[in-house]
Amino acid sequence: MSETRGRLFDRLKRGLEAGIAYERGEETLRVTKIVAPEPPREYRPEDVRRIREGLRMSQSGFARLLQVSNKTVQSWEQGVRRPRQSSARLLQFIEHPELLDAIGRR
Repeated sequence: MSETRGRLFDRLKRGLEAGIAYERGEETLRVTKIVAPEPPREYRPEDVRRIREGLRMSQSGFARLLQVSNKTVQSWEQGVRRPRQSSARLLQFIEHPELLDAIGRR
């Protein structure tokens, strides 16, 4: 463990004390609010195909973009499997790029 980082207990204690002082109005802390979009919807095979074709990409090119295998994209489009939450989030951002703009402004 690095001595410059201090012991975990000491860091946690300082953090909790700062939080208590902030709540009492005794200290000002920098606060960053992160607003995430609603969870992505469930993407059906025709949705995945429509998004891919809208980008004018082949299945293999779309797979490379999303960092998944060709078989994964094929199985999504054939209805064998559905995109998991992380992949669905990427599809959501591709489908609605304005969501990324809204996140950056907050």
